[in-house]
Amino acid sequence: MEGAVAASGEDAGVAAHYGNPMTEQRALAAGTALVDLSHRGVVTVTGPDRLSWLDSVSSQSLAGLAPGDSAETLLLGQTGRIEHDIRIVDDGVTTWLLVEGRETESLVQWLDSMRFMLRVEVADRSADFATLGMFGAPLVSAASPNGVPIVWHDPWSAVVNGGFQYATAERHPAAEWTYLEAIVDRSELADAARVPAAGLLALEALRIAAWRPQFGTEVDEKTIPHELDWLRSAVHLTKGCYRGQETVAKVHNLGHPPRRLVMLHLDGSEGVLPASGDEVRLEDKVVGRVTSAARHYELGPIALAVVRRMTDPDAVLTVPVDDVMVAAAQEVIVPLTAGAVAGVPRLPRLR
Repeated sequence: MEGAVAASGEDAGVAAHYGNPMTEQRALAAGTALVDLSHRGVVTVTGPDRLSWLDSVSSQSLAGLAPGDSAETLLLGQTGRIEHDIRIVDDGVTTWLLVEGRETESLVQWLDSMRFMLRVEVADRSADFATLGMFGAPLVSAASPNGVPIVWHDPWSAVVNGGFQYATAERHPAAEWTYLEAIVDRSELADAARVPAAGLLALEALRIAAWRPQFGTEVDEKTIPHELDWLRSAVHLTKGCYRGQETVAKVHNLGHPPRRLVMLHLDGSEGVLPASGDEVRLEDKVVGRVTSAARHYELGPIALAVVRRMTDPDAVLTVPVDDVMVAAAQEVIVPLTAGAVAGVPRLPRLR
């Protein structure tokens, strides 16, 4: 599209912005622009056992999804670490799995290895279908090969049934989060050009302001869902057994996550912005890392960061960027007290 400035790295192939990220943010938030996410992966699962099977291997309750329903689920390792984040919509015949591009191949391979004798078929349909992101109502006609438009509505706006929220803010910033993703046939992508476009930078800023975790940025090899408040949208705490459930239950009921997600309000006086992976410091001690950063059209420079649980929530942190020490005020997302909801009393020690 005219004026597009290409994104780099894992986002290569789509636009970072079209010349004015702030204007694009406003249009995107108002529901009048869309974001090209055609570098993302689209996987389908067909067969009569598809929903019960996906329910059994992932963190969310999926067996009862009705045609057109949306959900989010996580694939966890045996120790509860996050291995995949999947956005799901079912059309009554096919379950559509929307994932980040680099995760597509490994997800398909893992699902294929778990089919056993079940009546399911897994296919990578990324070459045939593309993802477009937007807010409010769909701005394009979504593909509907089985009569139901493939539109995923992000459940992040509220705590889903069976989920749990650690954030204690009086009003969660995602209360008006109306984000959705429409799946379109790649042959019809050109038709989407009639709708005003926003780049990835615009979506990133809005996502950070809504405290919305993303697999490719907030997750590392140690991440468990509790650290990112992801029990809010992607975990059902009472649905039954799945891989990693023991860790999920133990940390939630009896323990505390070792790290916690915070939003940082950054000093913008030097005009620099941290990058993913930059250190977060408390005085001379490294207490975490930046996971995402952006300039928001209202809030200014902001970031998400994962820090040690016991980091003083009232302390002003710093983020070294080149030769500049950027001051960062914390906004608590996951509090120090997250977890241990069972309230088991301590037994007195016998002398």
